[in-house]
Amino acid sequence: MIKIASKTLQDLEFPRVCIQISEFCITSPGTEKALKLKPFSSYRRTLFELNQTNEYVSSKTREARIPNHGFDAIDRELRLLEIEDTILEVSGFKRISALSETVNTQLKYFEKYQEYYPNLQKTASEVEFTTEITDKIGRVIDKFGEVKDDASPLLQSLRRSINSVKGQINSSFSKALTTYHSFGYLDDIRESVVDNVRVLAVKAMHRRKVKGGILGNSKTGSIVFIQPETTYQYTRELNNLEYEEKEEIKRLLKELTGFIRPFKPLLIDYQNLLSEIDLISAKAKYAEEINGILPKISKGRELQLKEAFHPLLYLNNRKKGEKTYPQDIELSEGNRIVVISGPNAGGKSITLKTVGLLQLMLQSGILIPVHEYSRMCLFNKVLTDIGDNQSIENHLSTYSYRLKNMNRFLRKCDDKTLFLIDEFGTGSDPELGGALAETFLEVFYEKEAFGILTTHYANLKKLANELPDMSNANMLFDSQSLEPMFKLRVGEAGSSFTFEVAQKNGIPYSLINRSKKKVERGKIRFDRSIAKLQQQRSKLQKTTDSLKTKEQKAAWEKEKLEEINQKIQQKLESYQELYDSNQRLIYLGQKVNEMSQKYFQNKNKKVLIGEFLKMVEIENSKRKKESKKQQQVKKAKENKVQQEVRKKVEVIRQKKKEEKAKMTEAERKEAEKPKTPPKIGDRVRLEDSRSVGTLDQIEKGKATVNYGIFTTQVDLEKLELVQAMKKK
Repeated sequence: MIKIASKTLQDLEFPRVCIQISEFCITSPGTEKALKLKPFSSYRRTLFELNQTNEYVSSKTREARIPNHGFDAIDRELRLLEIEDTILEVSGFKRISALSETVNTQLKYFEKYQEYYPNLQKTASEVEFTTEITDKIGRVIDKFGEVKDDASPLLQSLRRSINSVKGQINSSFSKALTTYHSFGYLDDIRESVVDNVRVLAVKAMHRRKVKGGILGNSKTGSIVFIQPETTYQYTRELNNLEYEEKEEIKRLLKELTGFIRPFKPLLIDYQNLLSEIDLISAKAKYAEEINGILPKISKGRELQLKEAFHPLLYLNNRKKGEKTYPQDIELSEGNRIVVISGPNAGGKSITLKTVGLLQLMLQSGILIPVHEYSRMCLFNKVLTDIGDNQSIENHLSTYSYRLKNMNRFLRKCDDKTLFLIDEFGTGSDPELGGALAETFLEVFYEKEAFGILTTHYANLKKLANELPDMSNANMLFDSQSLEPMFKLRVGEAGSSFTFEVAQKNGIPYSLINRSKKKVERGKIRFDRSIAKLQQQRSKLQKTTDSLKTKEQKAAWEKEKLEEINQKIQQKLESYQELYDSNQRLIYLGQKVNEMSQKYFQNKNKKVLIGEFLKMVEIENSKRKKESKKQQQVKKAKENKVQQEVRKKVEVIRQKKKEEKAKMTEAERKEAEKPKTPPKIGDRVRLEDSRSVGTLDQIEKGKATVNYGIFTTQVDLEKLELVQAMKKK
């Protein structure tokens, strides 16, 4: 059971990460979920959430992108559905229909591409697919959010009547307008609108001559606004019809609400699914923002971070245009606790917080900014002691608070715990506080907990050097420029560079010398020795890195040469096999030619058949009996060789075509001149061939060419003249 305290989340600034993720959400329920993010309670759930986020990130590279999951929250509609006899508004039905349609689109998509998104498909498959909701709402409400005319026969009839009455109102008003205008009873403006009702603008002196209801007058009293009597009658009829229309719409919406009410649990599932997808999408976008990936998750106890960035620091520095330094750190069964020392402002606390925050992010299903070769495990507890946390209200000093915290550590620490302590042992007398801190560290070590702590205490550095599963590390510091290098070096303790940092910050050199005299010489020499060792180690590391780079380059080149050599060897073997095969066929051709010559002379079939059978027996004795599979492999190999040869021939032909295309007009005319046909005795060769033979015989367009070892017959047109026969 994984349980991370809220204090740990606050110490490592995890809520700030949640706020940054929430800014990528596009729905209010998704934003709420992002702000409430915290590490999951089980190993299986954590892996599932990480894989979902990783799948969503991978969708960016696919042609069929995950459909839009945006929706308007229906919390108000869900509350109204709990109350009997309530009626949802048309806008509420529109939101419910849009939500249902969006979910159906998501379900169909993940069902279709479940091979690519198995974990997202598993989440989606827990929700029922149905079109009942959208179909029912679609029969009553149109896409513009209006109740359809044909939602019921009565509503259709009422609306037809309303349209008819509206037409009668307009025609009756126009008729009255024309009549009274011809009588000269109307003012120049003729008509106006009062309370959304068209009225005649009647001159005050003629108001008694116009039949209808007075709805008002002008400021001066010279104009009286009258609605014609016939129009007024039709308006009353219209009001009655509109009232009946509202009642019918109310009845339809009540009936539709009653239909939707049983689907309330499903609608809750719909909203939860889309808000979950919104959160996963936001985590995927955040991963792109910080270059986050999913490292290898190990079931054993190990934490190997390569090129790890603190995400908050990385984003903040990127805005400012400043560089962020990545860190490498490793915890394993043989190196469970790392004690980091070095100068203040050198990056010790940032390294500590980077490890802690990345661990919390990973256990909350968030991809982290590390190198792809990084390896991490999941811890049941992450305990932190960062900052002084002095409490005036509780009358706790810094040291009292830290002792309370250490007591909590001692109770909860076990082999599945990661503890992170900043400035371990500070707040009390250096010797006494250091001794107590050393004892605490021994207990954490005995409980086989994993941890990282930062300190300036020499006794803790010494303990880390003595215990086998604990190691020192230091933040590198350039003693010449007096600038921190923000680089963690594991294997040795670091100097605090107290006097060097003081000098950099403008403290007079005379005061620094006075201070040095107050300190034991041995302590200063020890600190100076550590600083020198760091410099030497830094130089040695640079040399080692350079040699490693050269070694890797040499290995890569060797591997490449071996690969090329292997390919050449394979090609040589293939060509040798092809050559041997062709030589054998040429030899057989010659033998057959000799037999045919003999038969031509003596016409003895028996001798011919005997010699032919003898030749076949000799050839068969050379062959090894091969299985069907071996024959197939051999044939495939021969086909491959032949294909390679064909490809090369095709390349040569293509080159010739290109050369021909580049020829000048004069060269082209020269090439297109009719070729002199070769004669018997001329040296000739086939087109696209290098082998040269002698033309022995020409008969019916066929030429017999003698290559010395064998002769062959080809079309005369395919031969090229190489050298004409010399005249004697």
